[in-house]
Amino acid sequence: MNGARLRAFCLGFNDAVEEFPFTPETSVFKVAGKLFALAALDAEPLRVNLKCEPEIAVRLREEHPAIVPGWHMNKRHWNTVTVGELPDRMVRELVEDSYDLVVAGLPKAVRLRLDRP
Repeated sequence: MNGARLRAFCLGFNDAVEEFPFTPETSVFKVAGKLFALAALDAEPLRVNLKCEPEIAVRLREEHPAIVPGWHMNKRHWNTVTVGELPDRMVRELVEDSYDLVVAGLPKAVRLRLDRP
């Protein structure tokens, strides 16, 4: 997976937007104003910060050297994933899990709005 494919995947979720609040090189993907992925899409190697349930985050870090505590993030809830060192399918699953975690934490009224086509 490259930066363009990661961007397209992140923007494919309901209500997902890309913003640049930090630098023009750092894409921040949000849903309902809440961050679910952060990456410098042109960087080599490509890395993305993703939200993760704390227990799962620890297990993933133990099993995959390409997954480390979130850089500049709350290390209990965020992982930094080196994209090219993992299968694309796994990266997509981790991004989707991050999006789902963020959505689950939104108020019910916002979640219901996101479910509409």
